[in-house]
Amino acid sequence: MDMSNSAFILFAAFAALILLFVFLYFIPVNLWITAIFSNVKVGIGELIGMRIRKVPPGVIVNSLITATKAGLDLTTNDLETHYLAGGNVPNVIRALISADKANITLSFKQATAIDLAGRDVFEAVQISVNPKVINTPNVAAVAADGIQLIAKARVTVRANIAQLVGGAGEETILARVGEGIVTSIGSSLNHKSVLENPDKISKLVLQRGLDAGTAFEILSIDIADIDVGTNIGAKLQIDQASADLKVAEAKAEERRAMAVALEQEMKARTVEMRALVIAAEAEIPKAISEAFRSGNLGVMDYYKMENIKSDTEMRSSIAGTDVASGTEGGRGKQGDKK
Repeated sequence: MDMSNSAFILFAAFAALILLFVFLYFIPVNLWITAIFSNVKVGIGELIGMRIRKVPPGVIVNSLITATKAGLDLTTNDLETHYLAGGNVPNVIRALISADKANITLSFKQATAIDLAGRDVFEAVQISVNPKVINTPNVAAVAADGIQLIAKARVTVRANIAQLVGGAGEETILARVGEGIVTSIGSSLNHKSVLENPDKISKLVLQRGLDAGTAFEILSIDIADIDVGTNIGAKLQIDQASADLKVAEAKAEERRAMAVALEQEMKARTVEMRALVIAAEAEIPKAISEAFRSGNLGVMDYYKMENIKSDTEMRSSIAGTDVASGTEGGRGKQGDKK
């Protein structure tokens, strides 16, 4: 009997311990006591309901205590709803407290909407209080005189609470500022005017309203640095001159090829004409023979013609010799006279 009683007592103690853990799990008495001493109305039933709905009571109760101490009028139902929607309850409470202390109008509905949209609502409030400086990457632009300028700017922005949901981010701001810098430099007559007055770029860019539709308000745009790049205009002219030179060379080569083809054609025609002359000369003996047969040419006439031909050839030969040696003969005569 003693052993059975001891076993029963051990079993009862173990069961009581388990029931105590279960009770403390579903009913966090420490949180309930903390809430009471913080003047926060949280019932035992609400804590049990949070456990059943798989909502951590510690997050909800501690956030509600913080909000109450800061003077915010919130309920556990509001915080539970935001937590079940996937929001960050402590971050929202911190953002509401920061906005209230900085006299920034921010309701609980706006804060939860911003948080559920994926933005850090507390950081947005901080940027509203302390503006943020965004450094743009190097922006290359070409002035009207063809000189390239490389500019870098610092953009001071402040978060626009009303545009945080659905508004564009920093990437859009940087893209628009870069576009404005390119437009401003491109509209300048020469690069020297840009280097002398870089504030003209800031004024022109600010006038374009680049923060429209974004989650930020642009406070200022300051040109941090401007460097002179390459002479794009001269490079383009050199490239154009090279292209024109190649076109001219191609046309000259075309004309040369046409001239060579015409020369070859003329040589062919010359050979053709020589062939015709040779063919005509070949007909002369035939004509003489035909004249003999027909009686139109006698033997004496033929010999006379041959003598005339020989005499003409001799005269031509003598004339050629005299022409070749005339200078020497003249010099000899002049030498004799001397």
